[in-house]
Amino acid sequence: MSYDLIVIGGGPAGYLACERAGHAGLKVLLIEKQFIGGVCLNEGCIPSKTLLYSAKIYDYARFSDKYGVTAENVTFDHKKVITRKNKVVKTLVNGVKGKLKSYQVEIIEGKGEITGKTDQGYQVQVGDNMYTGSRLLIATGSTPIVPPIPGAKAGFDQGYVLTNREILDLDQIPESLVIIGGGVIGLEMASYFNSAGSTVTIVEMLDHIAGYVDPDIAKILQKNYEKKGIRFQLNAKVTEIKEDGVVYEYEGGQSFIQGDKVLMSIGRRPVTDGIGLEKIGVELERGAIKVDNTGKTNIPEVYAAGDVNGRSMLAHTAYRETEVCINTILGKRDTMRYHTVSSVIYTNPEVAMIGETEVSAKEKGIDFESATISMRYSGRYVAENEGGDGICKILVDKKYRHLIGVHMIGNYASEIIYGAAILMETEMRIEDIKEIVFPHPTVSEVLREGIFEF
Repeated sequence: MSYDLIVIGGGPAGYLACERAGHAGLKVLLIEKQFIGGVCLNEGCIPSKTLLYSAKIYDYARFSDKYGVTAENVTFDHKKVITRKNKVVKTLVNGVKGKLKSYQVEIIEGKGEITGKTDQGYQVQVGDNMYTGSRLLIATGSTPIVPPIPGAKAGFDQGYVLTNREILDLDQIPESLVIIGGGVIGLEMASYFNSAGSTVTIVEMLDHIAGYVDPDIAKILQKNYEKKGIRFQLNAKVTEIKEDGVVYEYEGGQSFIQGDKVLMSIGRRPVTDGIGLEKIGVELERGAIKVDNTGKTNIPEVYAAGDVNGRSMLAHTAYRETEVCINTILGKRDTMRYHTVSSVIYTNPEVAMIGETEVSAKEKGIDFESATISMRYSGRYVAENEGGDGICKILVDKKYRHLIGVHMIGNYASEIIYGAAILMETEMRIEDIKEIVFPHPTVSEVLREGIFEF
């Protein structure tokens, strides 16, 4: 059986590639070993946001008196939250499957392995069946990094050490939760389980949380978390995981944090093993498939998109990467522009960012100026966020007078940041942005107010 394109992996990069290629009239085969939608749809982006929204509603109900609303006997039913999460996932997965069917994409369930190349094309084996594709798109995604910490394996085997997969299916809220890693996954899960009633502690090796997030915004986020009762142990290295908690090194000594469950969230790595890349000589770089800005690998007509290429492990990056790949296959000129890819942490308050931080801009020798204003410049923000301490930081290239970075913390930030992406993608000058009319009152107006600082 021969196809114009074989896609290995049915996550955001894989299924969107099939939709775009199928819409263009290509004969497409999608091979997925576990579930359509990948990690994002089944055990990542969508289920976690479903949980976080329930927690947000619960928090608003409990603390609504400062808005003139009194709610009594407010309870939180975690099992119902999980039931709704599963319903949301099922609905969206079925939607993806329906769209793939409408474009005549053939779906094979099973593990695909590349076995080589013949005159007819690339050979991919699934079970006892062999499939041939004129082109390949590798979209096998990523998997959680599990370091060789003593006690970790036993913890996974016995169920008290979890990854993002298992924690989203817990049938009850643990009394105490220790999270190893203060990045996006760790922070979002800390937000949910804190609201749901767990005593949460985050252990982080660095001296700050949220990784590459602007330092000022990371500090505000940590302060908001601490107000809610979440505890942080920074500059700490976990040395052992026990059934009742975690041992860590701090300032030359050892300490212990009690925890009924431990979430391992120190990052993810590309899935490149066992899919036969070596059979056709696909080049790897630090464990990821090496690609150029059109998604091409070093092998003709073999592409890679999504987490597996290690460039930017975000679902929306995967969407755009796969569109670039398909456009390239179709002979349309296109390229990835990673500097205009935004990122969001869906905590409460939300964090959203795009482009350079002050730290990265200085490291790159960019001549820039920055302005930081309170989100309280927005009337709607003040009306809806009693005591909110959010900020918006904007970076501008001095020479070209266009945006090179926008960083925000505050509700609606996730829905505003795409506007900054458009301004950066089109390289609009500050003077031109000032002429754009923003609707009033909206939180997005804070971006306009910040622009007028230049």
